[in-house]
Amino acid sequence: MLSVGGALFTLIGSAGVAKLGDFCKRLHGPTQVTTLGVGCVLLASMLWFGLTGTQGLHALRITAVLFASRTPVLVHLPIRAAMQLDVSLKLLPPPQ
Repeated sequence: MLSVGGALFTLIGSAGVAKLGDFCKRLHGPTQVTTLGVGCVLLASMLWFGLTGTQGLHALRITAVLFASRTPVLVHLPIRAAMQLDVSLKLLPPPQ
């Protein structure tokens, strides 16, 4: 069930990249939904091979690296570059 759910989440995230119009909206699909989908697939792999075997430990390490590095890097760098290139994406100061 986890692998099927993970595959569906990944498919939905990939479709979001193709369908959403704005650059900032397009980043939301792969960062949130696809990360959850890949996490579900890796969790299913850990449960299938068991946490005591070497494959289960490899899947646990991949999951830790995925959640620690993929989402922040995937969002931070393109948004910062877009903010430098396009004035409309810059944050405005709060109204007083």
